[in-house]
Amino acid sequence: MSAMEDTYVAEASGNLRRTIDWRGAFWVASGVPPLVLFSIGGIAGVGGNIAFAVWTLSILMGFIQSFTYAEIAGLFPNKSGGASVYGATAWLRYSKFIAPLSVWCNWFAWSPVLSLGCSIAAAYILNALAPIPGFTETSPEVVAYLAAHAGTSAADAVTAVTAAATPAIRSWTLYTHALGPVSFSLNATFWIGAVLMLITFAVQHRGILSTANVQKVVGLLVIVPLLIVGIVPILTGQINWANYSPFVPLAAAYAPAPGAWNIAGWTLVLGAMFIAAWSTYGFETAVCYTREFKNPETDTFKAIFYSGLLCVLLYILVPFTFQGVLGLNGMLATPIVDGSGVADALATMVGGGGIVKTLLIMLMILALLLAIMTAMAGSSRTLYQGSVDGWLPKYLSHVNDHGAPTRAMWTDLVFNLLLLAIAAADATSFFFILAVANCGYIIFNFLNLNAGWIHRIDNGHIKRPWRAPTWLITAGAVFAFVNAVFMGAGAKVWNPMALWAGLFTAALILPVFCFRHYVQDGGKFPDHMLDDLGMSESSLRERKAGALPYVTLIAGLIVVLIANWYFVL
Repeated sequence: MSAMEDTYVAEASGNLRRTIDWRGAFWVASGVPPLVLFSIGGIAGVGGNIAFAVWTLSILMGFIQSFTYAEIAGLFPNKSGGASVYGATAWLRYSKFIAPLSVWCNWFAWSPVLSLGCSIAAAYILNALAPIPGFTETSPEVVAYLAAHAGTSAADAVTAVTAAATPAIRSWTLYTHALGPVSFSLNATFWIGAVLMLITFAVQHRGILSTANVQKVVGLLVIVPLLIVGIVPILTGQINWANYSPFVPLAAAYAPAPGAWNIAGWTLVLGAMFIAAWSTYGFETAVCYTREFKNPETDTFKAIFYSGLLCVLLYILVPFTFQGVLGLNGMLATPIVDGSGVADALATMVGGGGIVKTLLIMLMILALLLAIMTAMAGSSRTLYQGSVDGWLPKYLSHVNDHGAPTRAMWTDLVFNLLLLAIAAADATSFFFILAVANCGYIIFNFLNLNAGWIHRIDNGHIKRPWRAPTWLITAGAVFAFVNAVFMGAGAKVWNPMALWAGLFTAALILPVFCFRHYVQDGGKFPDHMLDDLGMSESSLRERKAGALPYVTLIAGLIVVLIANWYFVL
């Protein structure tokens, strides 16, 4: 180890520590590929036969966009928190209120992975410990019920016998209530999910190096089987090529009837592209750990590039194979849509029996825990750096003796316990949370993809360890508006209130930022905030990009509103 690295590792308590290289960030980001399992059924439900193409286009867009993030991350070797923090600095010259919006939206986009992942993992554990029994019309119990209840139909008898034999814990809840467009429930799924969150917290409490080491082991246990599941059905000839045609949208969501390329069809497609972005773009979290890289100049680009290649492979391969084996009717089955039957489907695809199914259930739980750990690591560092830079309340800037931002982690945990109660209620509430979170993610991506060219204009003189080709920066800016179309048209596919709830949640940063900036800091930013750019707060008065950033913001809002008005179901 070099003398410089010795210094890094020995940094004083109270700061994040430089203890990992790009490989560590790669393994921390390895929780992104399993996110395909969160919504593979949901996207099939609105995308139909074109679902595999939606995943392919979405991950390719995400890969192209990542080059913008790789360049701007290199400008800030001493910051953590990811692309939103680096992009916020570009907008600071033009509005101190737009800049924190980027950080806030990225946090509330990523943070719900904890609650959503824990709800699915808890459902798997509940299914293993207290499964719902399966009866048919010929089951002895059903036959006996029919004999004792003359005139009852066979279907009603199956329902009655199943309800009577279902473990009470499946329907138990400490408290449940409806709240606007969603419900919440303190049921068994909630309590199991809460335990899983605490386990994740305990792993990350020991810092990023410990997290990366755990993620490496779990990542290998998850990624290798995912590759097997993606490849084996192709090699064994299980792919039914008829499952990819006709190449048209559905006539209506979650109904297998083919539709047409009309306004309603395009609306469903854009809804699928909207929700896919939440998963496929997620590997940008690999640049959340710049402040913890031993050599940020070289590690930053490698971390996001190789994480992106892994995601491109798995996000194309797994949805393609799923659709080829299961077909549209299989993809629309309730256990696939809500995620609880994905392990059964995986076992069928690799031709496994009961033991293989059990192993794949364990794989699913590990995959979800991997995604949860990735989300907590990235989102907590976004909160931490947002606090250090003066966007968010001061208490979030604390780290423990291991260099872990524990107060930010506790904030994540408490916030997600609230979301977990909603996600545990039903599938409608689950996808409402997902859609609202993704509104934040699209806003973050819009701001940061445009931050690429703003940094080029305002900070073009600053050395870039890695400089993206100009056409990639341009493509990213164009994709920012494409993403705006996805949000405007697609959010309502998942819930009529999702877009407006997302915009409302984004606006909550205004009172939070005003409290930090004007009450806690007296209207001034911390002196160190702009150190990486060699600037002071007085330098912010120079706006080389002129009115272009404002025009961009107005144009983005107009695109969202027009898309929301034009595309209807």
